[in-house]
Amino acid sequence: MAAIPMSSSQIVEDLAERIRLGEYPPGSQLPTYDSLANLYNVSPATIAIVVRILRDRGLVVGVPGRGTFVPETLPGQA
Repeated sequence: MAAIPMSSSQIVEDLAERIRLGEYPPGSQLPTYDSLANLYNVSPATIAIVVRILRDRGLVVGVPGRGTFVPETLPGQA
């Protein structure tokens, strides 16, 4: 039996933790929506929702035509 995919809120928390732990350090680019969708076994539309939530939290920034990046300074850092 296949594993149940994570919910969008679980994916948000997982990616936020990966950012906090430095797996995606400041200035780094996140994988593409398709790559993240494959990683979490969800649709790219779900990843779009996740990225929007992360952007609203200040954990990522979108650069049109280039991708999604971790900002140099995360919320709560001086």
